[in-house]
Amino acid sequence: MTTNSNPITAIDLRSDTVTKPTPAMRQAMFEAEVGDDVYGEDPTVNRLETMVAELLGKEAALYVSSGTQGNLVAVLAHCGRGDEIVLG
Repeated sequence: MTTNSNPITAIDLRSDTVTKPTPAMRQAMFEAEVGDDVYGEDPTVNRLETMVAELLGKEAALYVSSGTQGNLVAVLAHCGRGDEIVLG
């Protein structure tokens, strides 16, 4: 019988609230340019949206924080107020 001498390393991806940033990550956050992306004032988000739009050959891009939020934006872009939709 053979055994694996390498210990299993678990990576907890349940939530960003259980992560432990490294000192380098904390320093990067401290030094990051910041702004309110809702008002178009976050330079990092603005650069990301521009880069993705150019990469995909689109006139603009919109960063959303999750696939669910992206799906909601897509549905709202295609349906008017009071429309009924069936999603499965």
